[in-house]
Amino acid sequence: MPYKSEIYQRAINILQHRRDDSALEVTLKTAEAQEKIPELSQLQEQLMRIGLSISKLMFRGENTQQEFEKLQKQSLEIQEKKKQLLKMNSFDENALEPKYICPACRDTGFVGDRMCSCHRELLKELERDVIRKIAPIDDCTFDNFKVDYYPEEGENGISPRNKAEKILDACRGYAQGFSHKSKNLLLMGGTGLGKTHLSLAIANVAINKGFSVIYGTAQNILSDLQSENFGRVESIYYNEHDVLNADLLILDDLGTEFKNQYSVASLYNIINTRILRGAPTIISTNFTLDDLERDYNQRITSRLLGEYSTLVLEGNDIRYIK
Repeated sequence: MPYKSEIYQRAINILQHRRDDSALEVTLKTAEAQEKIPELSQLQEQLMRIGLSISKLMFRGENTQQEFEKLQKQSLEIQEKKKQLLKMNSFDENALEPKYICPACRDTGFVGDRMCSCHRELLKELERDVIRKIAPIDDCTFDNFKVDYYPEEGENGISPRNKAEKILDACRGYAQGFSHKSKNLLLMGGTGLGKTHLSLAIANVAINKGFSVIYGTAQNILSDLQSENFGRVESIYYNEHDVLNADLLILDDLGTEFKNQYSVASLYNIINTRILRGAPTIISTNFTLDDLERDYNQRITSRLLGEYSTLVLEGNDIRYIK
C-alpha cells in the first residue's frame, strides 16, 4: 500500500521548505554580493536576456542549433566572469548558486519521472516518526534484545532462554524477509517479556525496506475505529482504511481493550479482512489460548490459531528484573 496521504503531504511540504530556504539564502547572498560588486547586477541581467532568447529559440524549432550554441557560449562566458568577480571580492565562486540538501533532485523529490532516493528516505523517516510519537521504536532493535534476562531453566525441562533465542532468530528472519506475502504472527507470553520490543524491531526493518506500517495497541485502535464509526473523527489517530490496508499492521496488547459488541466485531473485521487480502499482521497478547477462547468468539480464535504462526515467550517480567 502507498503511505498515508498525510505522510506524502508532509514529505512534499518538507521538500518545499528546503527549496524555499535555498532560494532565500541565494537571495540574501546575491543582495550582499551585488552591494559590494555592482557589476554583478549587469551580468545577471545579461544572463536573463540570454535565457529569454534561448526560450524563444526552442519555440521556433528548426534551424536554430547554431544560434543556440552561440547563446550558450555567451552564457558560459558571463557565468565564468561572475565567478571571477566573486573570487576577487572574497566570495566563494559558487556563492550565488542554490545549496540543495540533495543535489541529485535539487530538493524536488524526483529525478525525471522517478522518485529520488532522498524522497524515499524522507517518507521512511516520517513513517517511523508516526510510531515514534506513541512507542519507543528507536530503542527497540534486534541487536539490543537481551536474552540474558530469561531464565536458563524452566518447567518441563524447557529453557525459556533457549526459547527466547529461537524466537529472536525467527523474528529477525521474518523482518529481513518481510514482503506482502509474509505470514501473520501471534506473539504470546506474560507481561514484560519483550513482545512489544520484537514487534517494533520488525517494524523498524519493514519501514527501512519501504513498507507502510501501522502500530498501535488494541485499546487505541479499536477505540478509534468505534469513534470513526459513530462520526467522532476530530481527534482519532487511526482510521479503518489505514488499518485494513497497511502493508504491516501491528496490533499490540490484544485483550486490554474495552470489550463490547462493536469492539469484537471490529476486531474480527480487521483479522478476517487482512487474511483475505493476504496482508501480514502481527498481534501480541498477554492472554493464554484459554483466555482468548474465553473472551473472543470462535470466529476470531479459529483464525488466530489457524492463520497465525504462534510464538510464545516464557519467563519473568523483564522490567522488574532490570
